[in-house]
Amino acid sequence: MKVPALIMAGGKGKRIGLPVEKPLLLFLGKPLIDWVLEAVASADKVSEFYVVTSVNTPETEKRCKSKGWKFLRTAAKGYHSDLKQAVRNAGLSGAVLTIPADLPAVTGSFLDKVVSEFEECGKNFLAVFVPIKSREALGLSVSSTDEYNGVWHAVSGVNIVNGAKIQEEGKIETSVIITEETEVLLNINTQKDLEISEKIIQDQGKK
Repeated sequence: MKVPALIMAGGKGKRIGLPVEKPLLLFLGKPLIDWVLEAVASADKVSEFYVVTSVNTPETEKRCKSKGWKFLRTAAKGYHSDLKQAVRNAGLSGAVLTIPADLPAVTGSFLDKVVSEFEECGKNFLAVFVPIKSREALGLSVSSTDEYNGVWHAVSGVNIVNGAKIQEEGKIETSVIITEETEVLLNINTQKDLEISEKIIQDQGKK
């Protein structure tokens, strides 16, 4: 099974507090979005990808053009609305992998594992969550959270959705991966997150 991927890069990134679009924020000398795109390009189970932009990220669009990356501009009405619009505009009706542009440690092999899990789960939606305590223990911020089986988790932003189903109203049957793996643990929302994550990656010698 191979799936198309959407790299979500249209948010304002206000929490970073820098005069630069978050996808272009340098992580170990390279824009965040470049780390994510390299992972997507190396994933065996990704068939194609689009960068999802908005009026908030014109410089990111320019980078897409310079790199030859396909992009979809959305109306910047919020994550879920923009995701629906991107899926609709790209004509994606089957399984779609979504990844935020601020996961610099993500790898192609991790994304392949998520796609394989989706194949086995038999549901229309698969979300990857991180234990809140795991981020807090490292001094990382916790921004977006969601509940699963009565427990709140940090949302990684890595999901697989059924493109046709998310256009419908109502609840979608969901499966969840809960993991502390570095690939999704290091989600950059603040300047402090950036500094801590860079040190972790350097200490691990992974980049």
